[in-house]
Amino acid sequence: MSQEPIENQENEDEALALDLAWKDWPSLSPEERQERFRSLVRVDAEELFLSLSSEDQSELLLEIPELERRSWMRLLPPDDAADLIQASDEEFRPSLLQLLDERSRSEVAALLAYKEDQAGGLMSPRFPRIRAEMSVREALTYVRIQATDYLESLRYIYVLGIDQSLHGVVSLRTLFAAPPDKRVDAIMEKDLITVRENMEQEELSRVFSQSGLNAIPVVDENNRMKGVVTVDDMISVVEEEATEDIQKMGAQSALDAPYLQTSFFEMVRKRVGWLAILFVGSTFTASAIEFYEAELERAIVLTLFIPLIIASGGNSGSQASTLVIRAMALGQIRLRDWWRVLFRESFVGLSLGVLLGVLGFLRVMVWPGRDMDPFFLYWFLALTVSLSVVLIVLWGTVVGCMLPFALRRLGLDPATASAPFVATFVDVTGLIIYFAVASAVFLQVVA
Repeated sequence: MSQEPIENQENEDEALALDLAWKDWPSLSPEERQERFRSLVRVDAEELFLSLSSEDQSELLLEIPELERRSWMRLLPPDDAADLIQASDEEFRPSLLQLLDERSRSEVAALLAYKEDQAGGLMSPRFPRIRAEMSVREALTYVRIQATDYLESLRYIYVLGIDQSLHGVVSLRTLFAAPPDKRVDAIMEKDLITVRENMEQEELSRVFSQSGLNAIPVVDENNRMKGVVTVDDMISVVEEEATEDIQKMGAQSALDAPYLQTSFFEMVRKRVGWLAILFVGSTFTASAIEFYEAELERAIVLTLFIPLIIASGGNSGSQASTLVIRAMALGQIRLRDWWRVLFRESFVGLSLGVLLGVLGFLRVMVWPGRDMDPFFLYWFLALTVSLSVVLIVLWGTVVGCMLPFALRRLGLDPATASAPFVATFVDVTGLIIYFAVASAVFLQVVA
């Protein structure tokens, strides 16, 4: 009797078990995760374990009996093992490091010497290497030997000197296609894109984006190759950077852990600071209104358009700030481009202001329930509102585009120029502009 139907059923059952283990994983409690993890057969458990984030791997590993931890730690390549150790509490790090074999322990210890957000902390120290003077036949034999040594990728083969200096790179496809007796230095690519070991992960992600490469070698100041960073390593980095920027643009400090794993008090601490600053800033809006109380008493109708004025300035500033912050993150603009951005956004802001000003003028003129006497006051009120909108949208756009440059110049993260922060600042100054225009235009004709 054929065993194929039975084997297929077993495979389907294992796939179903793995899918169930993955289901709602981020929202599960630590106890529920352990239960699901232990319900899997070893092969599926390994697949799940390798696909988890370093934080989740650490959480699982530290709940496993100590005798079982060794096999799971040795399942990880050196760079992933280093990430897991860094994600664990400091008290557990030495014991986790000791679970590795001697070679891996040495490699991981070297990786831990780097900051986790640097190229050196992201790289894998294991990569295929050959010598320039080898023949293609010899190189292929040497690569085959290395292929059994847990290499993450054989897409690129790096050509190193005796001192581990990087001389060139050759793709595996080129190596297979070349004549067996040809020397490696005759087919290798010498014009290489490399990164230094202390390069920050944000800049590293831009290098990947611009180069289109799947792997980039990491070298020291003497061009000695230290490891390789693959595009797979950058996926979590890009997600982490984007998440951090989005959270900061929401007027809060970036969370250090997933949402459901962040404690109540940590959540409050991360959010209360900016909220308090914005709250205090908003109180200046009341101060601005109080300062112009006499003008409001002469023409109470001006208060009806305060929400429109505030919304126009805040929205335009938030738009400009968001665009500039994202362009900075992608490396599309730098500090020296500030004047180009200012020139461009000034015209954009003026154009948007004129368009919105026309809408504001028409809105006032078709305003139902006209009770002002004489009727020509509507024209002055409409002119006041439309002119204020033009100036406030222009001002909000300029503030929104320049504030990220100012923060970058001060060495701060431009993402902290969040939309709420820009909106709050423009709200206060926008009211001053509005009442100044009203004093110069509308109040001059009001009895």
